[in-house]
Amino acid sequence: MAAIRVDHLHVIRGGVDVLHDLSFEVVSGTVTGLLGPSGSGKSTLLRSLVGVQIVAGGTVTVLGEHAGAASLRRRVAYTTQAPSVYLDLTLRENLSYFARLLDAPRAAVEQAVEAVGLRELSDRPVRTFSGGQLSRASLAAALLGDPEVLVLDEPTVGLDPVLRRDLWATFREIAGKGKTLLVSSHVMDEADRCDRLLLLREGRLLADCTAAELRARTGCDRLDDAFLALVEQA
Repeated sequence: MAAIRVDHLHVIRGGVDVLHDLSFEVVSGTVTGLLGPSGSGKSTLLRSLVGVQIVAGGTVTVLGEHAGAASLRRRVAYTTQAPSVYLDLTLRENLSYFARLLDAPRAAVEQAVEAVGLRELSDRPVRTFSGGQLSRASLAAALLGDPEVLVLDEPTVGLDPVLRRDLWATFREIAGKGKTLLVSSHVMDEADRCDRLLLLREGRLLADCTAAELRARTGCDRLDDAFLALVEQA
């Protein structure tokens, strides 16, 4: 079953075509990677999926509803590249505040803290967190409403390999509970951590496949090389 369906999506920003006739599906309960270089249109696509981007054409449905529908506000979580928490509050204060807004049960705060592995830091001001800790704090806030779909814009950018590994392990645990994740990245080695890949360049979808299918299609073992081969074929 598809959690997300995109059909002939076209987006224009500032008079420039940013996304060109994109069509794809994201299967429920999976981790799908949206990969491509900076400026390829990844953030614009994610904004379209959560209904905060004006589109010029095509349709986007999430969980059977039009993207941005009021009925999806508690079912879909979205994190941007900027921190999604208040820096002058502690993590627990942030989560308690957002939980009240969502009318989430009190237990949701502790569950979110545990899910991202920040219990020992939960009473520290978020401004003291490292970049990786901030990414996990934002993820914790996104988890509060027990969303069915998580749309995450470059959550691992700037993180060291160990922190990236740990965060991806968290994504896999979340997907194992039946949630659907769409995670954008410009780091091709993260493709192997995904169930399926959407490869984007200059607003065009170059491939919708698994990492194994990408290697077979291009004859390249390294995913960086495989992406370059797709660009040359396009």
